Amino acid sequence: MKKDNLKQQYRVNEQIRVREVRIVGDEIESTVMPTSKALQLAESQGVDLVEISPNATPPVCRLIDYSKFLYQQKKRQKEMKAKQVKVDVKEIRFGPQTDDHDYNFKLKHAQGFLSDGDKVKAYVFFKGRSILFKEQGEVLLLRFANDLEEYGKVEQMPVLEGKRMTIFIAPKKLGAKKADKTVSAQPVVKAEKAQPKANAPKEYQGPRVEGE
Repeated sequence: MKKDNLKQQYRVNEQIRVREVRIVGDEIESTVMPTSKALQLAESQGVDLVEISPNATPPVCRLIDYSKFLYQQKKRQKEMKAKQVKVDVKEIRFGPQTDDHDYNFKLKHAQGFLSDGDKVKAYVFFKGRSILFKEQGEVLLLRFANDLEEYGKVEQMPVLEGKRMTIFIAPKKLGAKKADKTVSAQPVVKAEKAQPKANAPKEYQGPRVEGE
């Protein structure tokens, strides 16, 4: 099914019915020509005419073997998918009247989740008549987001859906800070190792003086 979907994205050869196209390809200078002439050129080279930019004016077509073209596209999609970082969403639940001890406990958990690159979905659950405290729940979630400002940024402000008021917080990138710490630590290690070598000649000259 995936291959069929990929094939349907592109028009090939006689499926291209515009009057003229811009052709590109390996060792081919970009040129605008009638579609009929482009088809003849593709046939003479033993390749296909593949429409790669249908919305351009005129549409851009590539002279390439179609099966090779599909292989390249599939390979590119796999590489892009492999580079995508999977982000988990961690849920943290509050009550509308959460005490400071419970709040700080859950705040530390959220800091750990965001530091690991996970998103945090924090929500206040209103049970029964506690829905009357929805403003208090919103204040709690905004305070929570503010206390996590160093670790994450608000992706969605508090929204009330049914008995839940939810806020989403996405992690900030901390990779650069970790890399800076690693680099700055290296010169210190080298300096400590170099000191014994610098002091070695002075320790060796002492016995010569005593012997004389």
